Parts: sequence; C-alpha cells; structure tokens
Amino acid sequence: MISNIIFIVKKGIEKYFKEKASLINRRLDGLLPDAGRYPSPLFKAMRYGVMSGGKRIRPITAIAVCGALGGKEKDVIDFASAIEMVHCYSLIHDDLPSMDNDDFRRGKPTCHRIFGEAIAILAGDALLNLAFETVMFSKSPKKEAAMKSLSLNAGLHGMVAGQCADIISENREVSRRELLFIHRNKTAALFSCACELGAIAASAGPRNTRKMKELGYNIGMSFQIADDLLDITGNEKEVGKKLRKDSSAGKNTYPSIFGIKTARRHFLKYSAAAAKIAESLKAKGSILKDITTFLTKRSA
Repeated sequence: MISNIIFIVKKGIEKYFKEKASLINRRLDGLLPDAGRYPSPLFKAMRYGVMSGGKRIRPITAIAVCGALGGKEKDVIDFASAIEMVHCYSLIHDDLPSMDNDDFRRGKPTCHRIFGEAIAILAGDALLNLAFETVMFSKSPKKEAAMKSLSLNAGLHGMVAGQCADIISENREVSRRELLFIHRNKTAALFSCACELGAIAASAGPRNTRKMKELGYNIGMSFQIADDLLDITGNEKEVGKKLRKDSSAGKNTYPSIFGIKTARRHFLKYSAAAAKIAESLKAKGSILKDITTFLTKRSA
C-alpha cells in the first residue's frame, strides 16, 4: 500500500532538497511583488499562494536535471521559479469552490478562504503572467525554447486541457483512455516540462531533452497514481488536505477506473521506467536518481 511505504530519504538527498528549496524560495521572494504595493490584496494573495509552504518538487527536479546534464544553477533558476509559479497558480484555482472546493492546502486555509474568491482568481491569473514574464526577462539564451515548453505544457495542450477534462468527467464513468488523458495532461505535463526546462537550460541536445521529457512524464504519472491512492488510504495530517473527497465529488481516479490492484501495478511500472531513465545518466545522474526514487515512493 502506498500509504504504508516507509521511505527513508538519504541524508544527501535531504540536504539537497533543503538547499535547493531555500534557493528557489529566495528567488521567488525576489520575483514576487512587494505585499505593500497597491493594490496590496492582490500581492498579498500572490505571496500567500506561493510562499506558504510547498516542497518545490517541480523546480527542484528542473535544477537536478540541469545539473545532471552539465548545466549550472544560474542558468535554470528563473525557469525553475517560473514553473513553480504556474504550479501555485493552478493550486489556487483548483481549490476554488467552482472547482475542487478545498478549504485547506498544505495544512493551511486555501487562498480564497483568506482573501475571497475574486482576489484568489486574480492572484492565480497574475502568477501565470508573472511566470512568463520571468522567463521572458531571464538572461538565458535559451528563454525562447523555455517559453515554448512552458506555454505548451501549462495551457490548452497540457495542464489546462487536463483540468477541463477532469471537470467535465465528474459524475460519469470515463473510459481508461479518457482517464489517461486527464492524468497525462493535468499532472504529468508539468513534470515533463520541469525536466525539459532543466535540459533546455543545460543546452542538452535533442536526444537528451526527449529523454528528460520522458523522465518527467513517468514521474508525473506515478505521482498522480500515488495521489489517487493516498486519497483512499492516506492520513490527512500527513498529506495536509482533506482526503476521500474524490469519490464524494464524483471524480474519476486511477483506482476507481482501473481498480486498486492495477493502480498499484501501474504505479510501479511508471516508477521503474523513471528510475531506469535516471540511471542511464550514470554518475552525473546520481542525485537525479535519488530524487526520482523519492518522488515515486512518496507517502504524502
């Protein structure tokens, strides 16, 4: 059972996550507008949505990929920050009453519960725009390629399409093909984008860039299946949000369509595929392999 997986993270990977999360937080703090600026409710909500917790998984993955391919942190930090802004905007909007209707995120009241729905919507909109602004004004010579990846994976060809498919599938049973579309776009697209951004920042060739996109896809799929299983078997205090809401909301999940046994089997398949790609980078990919193992064996 995913909720019973006991995963002891190596001291090295713990230190890596802490260091990189701190690096990302400093950059995000510098990129976000001052909360005292007018109109302050908007800027306070933006900061609340970004700076009130979060493991920074996607940007850390981008940094790890860049490093594994010989790139430098300074070349990827703005791309990594941008994808975290996109992720945070999506969470603010996901939590809205018109969507998932969640009152808590990361163990804290959701953005709309603090600032109201209208300001939360605008804060999400502003973060999405700031993400592209961050890439556009970065000093990287690869910003055009990064902008293309971010726009394709975050929009109608990726996350937004997945979110829409998820919403319109509520209260009706979808086919396995439809569910895979939802997971591939709603979750895996941003993981794939994070890995691609890392490869772009490192000036990796087409072959390695494709390989990293595939790595992200497999991480994303295993991550979402784990999330679906956690909603059934997880502990609310550990996960940081209300669980067992999917079935009551009429949502389709991997366990509900494939069954718990098959969901666990597919989780292991995607996890193994991700680990194999990370291992192929050999010595330079050692930290990336550890991160892949951590992300695909999570319990929260």
